[in-house]
Amino acid sequence: MKEIRGLITAMATPFDESGAVDDGAARRLAAHLLEHGSHGLVVGGTTGECPTLTDEETIELLRAIRDEVGDDALIICGTGTNDTRHSRELTKKAAQAGADASLVVVPYYNKPNRAGMKAHFESVAAAVPEQPLVVYNIPSRVIVNMDPGLLAELGAIDNIVAVKQANDEELGPIEGLAVLAGNDNTFLRVLEFGGAGGITVASHVVGEQMREMWDAAQGGDLERARRIDAELTPVYEGLSVTTNPIPLKAALEMLGLAPDRLRLPLVPADTEQRAAVKAALEGYGLPVAQ
Repeated sequence: MKEIRGLITAMATPFDESGAVDDGAARRLAAHLLEHGSHGLVVGGTTGECPTLTDEETIELLRAIRDEVGDDALIICGTGTNDTRHSRELTKKAAQAGADASLVVVPYYNKPNRAGMKAHFESVAAAVPEQPLVVYNIPSRVIVNMDPGLLAELGAIDNIVAVKQANDEELGPIEGLAVLAGNDNTFLRVLEFGGAGGITVASHVVGEQMREMWDAAQGGDLERARRIDAELTPVYEGLSVTTNPIPLKAALEMLGLAPDRLRLPLVPADTEQRAAVKAALEGYGLPVAQ
């Protein structure tokens, strides 16, 4: 079992002109991210526009990236849905297709209560007892929240090993779980309390710098980590001017890394949003092409 820690990039999914998943562009982006600071990748997560990917597209994308980067790289696949049966089956498929772990989001729209949330994760974990699971707590998108007490209960299950915590107000150590920052601007906070790292977006464009932050913190130099974080804050903000991954895909196109194409209901950044992204990239000294 690979260790789920470090700088893990929530990878965008490139699309071609017809709107299909562009496996070639995805392969290139995955290799680039691992060569520029990332310890691992999340495929088919929120940043990867998972709500608009079919199961077949997700698994094909996972296989293509695994083939491209080899067996040594940490690859986590987004397999959570608001249907427990669906989540169980997709998690099984991801494990068979080569995922090292699955990222399973708290069910959205249904608004399950505490007992329902716990039962959901128990059921998915039982379906793949040998597959490590990362719980994804993001109340801003799913409405309901898994409090630290409930997360700790899930941490008692053998193959639920980590949480991507995107509730910044409840960010802190959780018994039985490796804690991963769910937002770029909390990566430093997780490093400060000795957490496992983060699943991040800005690492697409400043991955080497975020890796330096990780390395500094692991070496005990939190002051250096804090200086790097302060320098990167404008980039975090530029990539947050509207719903993720809209600003990210604009940035990737500006840097020549991937096309600026999204699937509806997401649309490309408007003129004002693109200007904010461009200013953030140029302000940090990144080579913006357009």
